[in-house]
Amino acid sequence: MAKSNKNKEKGAKPKKKGADEVRKVVSINRKATHRYEVLQTLECGLVLVGSEVKSLREGKVSLEEAFGRVRGGEAWLMGCEIPEYRQASVWNHEPKRPRKLLMHSSEVRKFANRAHEQGLTLTPLEMYFNERGVAKVVMALCRGRKLHDKREVIKKADVKRDLDRAMKQRTQPPRSN
Repeated sequence: MAKSNKNKEKGAKPKKKGADEVRKVVSINRKATHRYEVLQTLECGLVLVGSEVKSLREGKVSLEEAFGRVRGGEAWLMGCEIPEYRQASVWNHEPKRPRKLLMHSSEVRKFANRAHEQGLTLTPLEMYFNERGVAKVVMALCRGRKLHDKREVIKKADVKRDLDRAMKQRTQPPRSN
């Protein structure tokens, strides 16, 4: 009696990857979207040690002061704090050590050249585990905003929120008591 595997049967289609895949967000850098104007984003892998992964799975990470740096043709995540994992004892990691970003060399060159020539900043926006359980970080090329730009963005968001509320109230049927 042979085992039947549905994916190997004749005519079965392999599963497609889509946008509805499950990913567990560990941290979002909310201040980055306020301080900077995001021009381009890129998803990168991270080189981590075991205790860092365990700490990330608990949701302990701070991207507030983190930034990207290119050294010797490699991209690095600097200033990202992943606290020590309590159960790791002797084999723990340094909380603020530089972590290598896994990017293709062409992407590193393109990002580094744009950042250097145009005075842009490499900033992490989000850290998450993908559907396979691999830690990823979304890096962005950003341009710093001036104070008046920040105020303008806040005003536009307030106006949009008020308009959305008004439209929602207008389209809802009246309540009957």
